[in-house]
Amino acid sequence: MKVNGSVESLDVEPWVSLLDALRERLGLTGPKKGCDQGACGACTVLADGMRINSCLALAVQYDGREITTIEGVAHPLQEAFVRHDGFQCGYCTSGQICSAIGMLAEHAAGMPSAVTGSGELSEAEVRERMSGNLCRCGAYNGIVDAIMDVAGKDPR
Repeated sequence: MKVNGSVESLDVEPWVSLLDALRERLGLTGPKKGCDQGACGACTVLADGMRINSCLALAVQYDGREITTIEGVAHPLQEAFVRHDGFQCGYCTSGQICSAIGMLAEHAAGMPSAVTGSGELSEAEVRERMSGNLCRCGAYNGIVDAIMDVAGKDPR
């Protein structure tokens, strides 16, 4: 698989999660093991540009695919998270940023959500689309503001 632009050859058992392969075999500690059940989003990475919960994915499924972790991201969202205080402890931040990048791409591609109406990216739309990423510190307002800022919308 290609991880953050580098081709990586891994010999893993079929039951090894992508998260464990990234963290334990490649030493990439950005994706976090939060709940290990796909409920918190701390492990979110991009697979061929689409966001996935790496704790629920088997590493062998991603042979030949492009995986991007926070370590491989260079995106305006990173600065916006700092500017809008979109993190507190930082544990969920890497998953939040990877998810937001994927979410913005989904919206741009016209993929609907439960809130989709006019097609405009609204605060409600961002909140719905990011609902799979939990922040135990409650930095949601800063996260939404950062995403809206990068999307060219006026944050609160």
